[in-house]
Amino acid sequence: MRRILELGGRRLPFLRWSVLRMLLGMRRLKRDWQVGDGREQAVASHVLANARPGDLDDNIRVIDDFCATRSVLMNVGDEKGEILDRAIQRSSPRLLLELGTYCGYSGLRMARVMPQGARLYSIEYSEANAEIARRIWAHAGVADRLTVVVGTLGDHGATIQRLRSEFGFGDEAVDFVFIDHDKDAYVPDLERILQERWLRPGSVVVADNVKFPGAPKYRAYLNAAEGKTWRTIEHDTHVEYQSLLKDLVLESEYLGAAA
Repeated sequence: MRRILELGGRRLPFLRWSVLRMLLGMRRLKRDWQVGDGREQAVASHVLANARPGDLDDNIRVIDDFCATRSVLMNVGDEKGEILDRAIQRSSPRLLLELGTYCGYSGLRMARVMPQGARLYSIEYSEANAEIARRIWAHAGVADRLTVVVGTLGDHGATIQRLRSEFGFGDEAVDFVFIDHDKDAYVPDLERILQERWLRPGSVVVADNVKFPGAPKYRAYLNAAEGKTWRTIEHDTHVEYQSLLKDLVLESEYLGAAA
């Protein structure tokens, strides 16, 4: 299978039928945030059947193998995941916020490199995805450090209030944010985070899929703020689990509110 999915050293898993099914189901994907063909439940079952319980590295390995050889998922993937890993290692965050849990893969990666005692709160629109992530995190042995919260920052303040009242989100409390959800919500949700004053100078925000499927307004927003309120590094990379389609991951350091 791997030979079929590679050509001249380049990974080509997007040639698989699972990718076509995902593209054909894009309308449902944008509505429910599940592909709709059962692959999200399938990866959870595959992890529980094949990954060693309590072995974080093995759980990540099994998901990567599932995505590379069976069904592509909308997670950050192995190549871009290493960019995320390094950003966390550089910033050593204590409180992390993720927008877009999906099946919990990025949460596993963050748990592996977070400092001891750090906590991640991940916001997920879909209850079904949240439950899948909880099952995978429990199997990997990291459920005590990762919490998935069903909701969205754009739900008229309900989720924001819950983060404040239940989980201790307050002024300058958030050290790291990973954005990987609805691309149209990248800018509005970053502005909500700023309005809540959760970030401190030095907090880091990493955003996936800025080139594909694309978040051009987010990129323009940060370009306009470069050197003023943000300092951004653009990482050239590839769409998850292949090496032909290009993507961008933006790593941005918050410099503080404009004077």
